[in-house]
Amino acid sequence: MFKHFLIAALIWIAPAASAAPTEEMFSRLKAASEEAEAADIAADIWATWLESGSATVDLLMQRAVDAAAVEDTETARELLDRVILLKPDYPEAYHRRAGLFLSEENYPEAIRDLNEALKLEPRHFGAWVGMGFILESLGGESQALESYREALAIYPLLPQARDAAARLTKQAEGQEL
Repeated sequence: MFKHFLIAALIWIAPAASAAPTEEMFSRLKAASEEAEAADIAADIWATWLESGSATVDLLMQRAVDAAAVEDTETARELLDRVILLKPDYPEAYHRRAGLFLSEENYPEAIRDLNEALKLEPRHFGAWVGMGFILESLGGESQALESYREALAIYPLLPQARDAAARLTKQAEGQEL
């Protein structure tokens, strides 16, 4: 009986393995020749970013995603705040919360969270695109272009980043950004 309790306790307190995208996934993403292929690989990367390694955090994260999907941003933000308190080294939580701030045009908070996400996961192409969008909205076209190019260095076929970089590059022709 005690042995079963001890095993159950060890399983409960043992940290779960945190999923993370592999270098091979990013190499395949970079080498993809078609948008659909790249989108499938990117979806796999997103799926690993949603796995924190903690069942509690994953449950809170899923509830936050669900709340955001029905535009209950207050609940989503409260849940993401809890996720970040429980797992402050979890980049996707910062990225998701930045999205909520962005939807409210609260750019300072969104930038803060995107910077944190990028500090924890510099290959987070979604965070780079979000940063580019904010910088462009604030009139920082050259910095926005740099952010979009960072996203494209990771995910060359990312439509939002390609379109934005092309638009900003075209605007820059003959004029300084």
